[in-house]
Amino acid sequence: MSTETTGLQRYSLNGPTMGSRYSALFYAAPGFATQDLGERLAQAVARVEQQMSGWNPQSDLNRINAAPRHRWISVPRELMNVITTALRVSEQSHGAFEIAVGDLVQSWGFGPVSRTLDLPALRELGRQRRSPAASALVLEPRRHRLRKRSKLRLDLNGIAKGFGVDELARALEASGIRDYLVGIDGEMRARGRKPGGQPWSVAVEKPLRGERQVMGVMELEDAAIATSGDYRRWVDIAGQAYAHTLDPTTGEPLRNRLASVSVVASSCMLADAWATALLVLGEIEGPRLAQERGMDALFVIRDGEQLREVSIVGGQLQADIQTR
Repeated sequence: MSTETTGLQRYSLNGPTMGSRYSALFYAAPGFATQDLGERLAQAVARVEQQMSGWNPQSDLNRINAAPRHRWISVPRELMNVITTALRVSEQSHGAFEIAVGDLVQSWGFGPVSRTLDLPALRELGRQRRSPAASALVLEPRRHRLRKRSKLRLDLNGIAKGFGVDELARALEASGIRDYLVGIDGEMRARGRKPGGQPWSVAVEKPLRGERQVMGVMELEDAAIATSGDYRRWVDIAGQAYAHTLDPTTGEPLRNRLASVSVVASSCMLADAWATALLVLGEIEGPRLAQERGMDALFVIRDGEQLREVSIVGGQLQADIQTR
């Protein structure tokens, strides 16, 4: 659709964040001042990194991790929102989504410090008893503070990027933009439609390690999508690949047949957390819970040399097909 037909011009802004890049695609009147909006977008993701990054020693998250037990810690409003949401998803997913795995994330080599990986030692660490975040934390959201009942190290990799996308969306809306598509890597959020009434199109990747191929396209309108999988980040130990998503019940990387899970939700924070939770639950319990909760989700299952897609829309099974 041309500018002459709609009176709108296509704009695209992007920048670095969270080890990846953010993007914002929208339509506005010709001559729209993008500099102020660009600064708002950059500030939005910088604020998320400052609060929630496990890689920044000075982040609010690492301030919590380093704090002693039983001491009240002030927490920024955004970070409190993310932690509260994480605990709610943990409860609703029967513990599949867990943020008190920071020590495991670091030990398995998925943190900022490189280390030699000793598989027997890692498995022994996983067998050690640890308190879930829901019982180890005491939250006072209205007073923006929390304290730790027991020693723990939080990790927000399964939810912070989605929240960052939501913050990008809020920055656009604060600038008067009502139709947009924003994202960080593969986590996306859309509002409204493109000029001419077409929904926003988002590619879903085929879960292949070391290469990127499009498996399909989803259309989004006033919704967000996030994908978790076993194909983006992994470590190699003695020729065996171990994906970065950890199973809180075993303390080790996942060992199920799910290659990826994509979830569509009202916010990218929720889509991000639920994609992780359903991936952890596996190829049987994941689709079952998605149906029970009336969710929209796409499961890609490794079936020998083939991939099988299980699609659930509004909690109803739509397709179970074999693909290459």
